[in-house]
Amino acid sequence: MMNDDPQQIGLDWFRAAVPYIAAHRDRTVVIAIAGEAALDTEFPALLRDIAQLRALGSRVVLVHGARPQIEARLHERGLTPRYAEGLRVTDADALEAVCDAIGRLRVRIEGLLTRTLGGPGKAGARLRVAGGNFVIARPMGVRNGIDFQYTGEVRRVDAAGILRQLDDGQIVLLSPLGYSPTGEVFNLSGEDVATQVAAAVKADKLVFLTEAGPLRDPDQHTLAQLTVPAAEKLLAGGQDLPQELASHLRSAVEVCTVHDLRVHLVDRHIDGGLLIELFSRRGIGTLVSREPLERLRGATLDDVGGILDLIQPLESEGILIRRTREHLELEIDCFQVLDADGLIIGTAGLYTFPETGAAEIACLALHPDYRGGGRGDQLLEHMEALALRRGHRQVFVLTTRTAQWFQERGYHPGSVNDLPAARQTLYNQARNSRIFVKQLA
Repeated sequence: MMNDDPQQIGLDWFRAAVPYIAAHRDRTVVIAIAGEAALDTEFPALLRDIAQLRALGSRVVLVHGARPQIEARLHERGLTPRYAEGLRVTDADALEAVCDAIGRLRVRIEGLLTRTLGGPGKAGARLRVAGGNFVIARPMGVRNGIDFQYTGEVRRVDAAGILRQLDDGQIVLLSPLGYSPTGEVFNLSGEDVATQVAAAVKADKLVFLTEAGPLRDPDQHTLAQLTVPAAEKLLAGGQDLPQELASHLRSAVEVCTVHDLRVHLVDRHIDGGLLIELFSRRGIGTLVSREPLERLRGATLDDVGGILDLIQPLESEGILIRRTREHLELEIDCFQVLDADGLIIGTAGLYTFPETGAAEIACLALHPDYRGGGRGDQLLEHMEALALRRGHRQVFVLTTRTAQWFQERGYHPGSVNDLPAARQTLYNQARNSRIFVKQLA
């Protein structure tokens, strides 16, 4: 029966989030938000979530845009915005409006971050926000006959300066402005700043909080994961992507190709979307990475806790036999794990009987959130291939609940007599497990 108690639901969510909170502790996360976010009534809540991310131990760099704020300042001054090739042309008058808009927005963000974790009297709740001339810029110059004047691009990032602020426990807030060695100020793209900063400080994650909603496949389902080749194929495939999402995806491809970090595209309009993306198994946005997020590998002693978390619910239901931590530690070399960004979502063991040429595939388990996506087949095929590489031509399984699943994958009913002699002595008559055998090609 499902438990609808809100307190219990919250407790269950927190328990599920704890491994992710631990995984993000002391990791550097660069978050990019558009200026449109500041126009939303929920903007304080978004900044509260960002502040909570820092309070949970992540090192946070926040990069903000300011397009609508700049447009408003230009109109107030009677100036007409100018664009070329999708970029703002910033003359001297426009630069004054840019600095005014960005300065006002920055002050507001700093104020909200200062109060977001609690009111007066709550000792230790106040966060510190740092900023500075960490981004060195250069002018874009003249392109196709257009002089972009004070519109610039990132030339270099003072990564050491940013890291010192992060080491001191501060949130680093960066605006879309850059400074030249000669003291000039340039209007920059917030996306460019975020991407270059993430690369320079060797961030673990870059998060774009998007205005255009989630990245969807042709069936309108949110794309949960993309490797760089898959993202490149999507960009080249002619799919009608919103301009913002296409731009973020191109930036993700660029930074993931050169640097080993993860890029997340998260719909900014979803309440708590940032926290759901980072602290839950399924997430809510799109993760872009150079390599596949999930990989099968041999288990190590560091994986014992993750394996236990995975199999204990199945042991309680009587689906798997009970294994103690000590038992697992002694047999860890027999186990393979399906690793999803450092979290164990699947496991199986391979026990060999060299005298017979047979091997047992045991303890095959997947986390409930990851069932139904072909991962069970992937794990089973991996174990069969591993047995074959080790010289075994026959594998067998013992099961009480999943007989049909194994039969659909080429396993045939067997008996205790089909087991190696050493395994027959360990057969538990009380469990009365069914035996299935498969010959490997």
